[in-house]
Amino acid sequence: MSGHSKWSTIKRKKGKMDAQRGKIFTKIIRLITVAARLGGGDPESNLRLKAAIQLAKENNMPSENIDRAIKRGTGELEGVSYEEVIYEGYGPGGVAVLIEALTDNKNRTTPEIRKIFSKNGGNLGENGCVSWMFEKRGYFVFDKEKVDEEKIIELALEAEAEDVRTDKQNIEVITLAERFEAFDHLLKKNKIEPLVKEITMVPKTSIDLEGKKAIQMLSLMEQLEDQDDVQKVYANFNIEDKVMEEISSSRSE
Repeated sequence: MSGHSKWSTIKRKKGKMDAQRGKIFTKIIRLITVAARLGGGDPESNLRLKAAIQLAKENNMPSENIDRAIKRGTGELEGVSYEEVIYEGYGPGGVAVLIEALTDNKNRTTPEIRKIFSKNGGNLGENGCVSWMFEKRGYFVFDKEKVDEEKIIELALEAEAEDVRTDKQNIEVITLAERFEAFDHLLKKNKIEPLVKEITMVPKTSIDLEGKKAIQMLSLMEQLEDQDDVQKVYANFNIEDKVMEEISSSRSE
């Protein structure tokens, strides 16, 4: 698994999302509002909105919160107008970092993002400096102890998945973005629940980190993800599983 993917999976397992539910709700509401503004309030004809609503349900967001966010997006209710912003930069060791943000004040958000980079051995770059290193893909992760590996591979082949990767703990399936729903449908049909399922940006190559740079990189990831306006952070680092687990455990204590 890529470093960022492994980090995300560790955090989900440790329940960090539940600990920060209030902040997560705020981020998801922005996501729903912008999706509805750009593509309308019908999730069946607006796949971006459909994905945002699914994320909200996975995090147990009340339906009335979802409905209000949609209505703010479509203009039925008054609300703050958010702008989509992409930030690109470099982390410790030259790691490529790609950030998706939704902000109502870019002049506030940009300096905050720059400060987080500089505090953690990185620097904010120009638009286009790292985005070429990533590709949009469907991404699924399964716990090896809870699924039949052969069945996952069989379904991945049926859905024309691009790649299947395994490590000691997980199975990772990568699909073309347009094949995401086909594979997801097969999983639901077979009552298989992944640890992670999302449309994401997958790095073409990765950079190995250890020691101080590994610690700095995970600190950078954590602080960027905790920033109120940031929705998603993608990076092409690779850190040994044991080291990442140790760093994650020390941060959660």
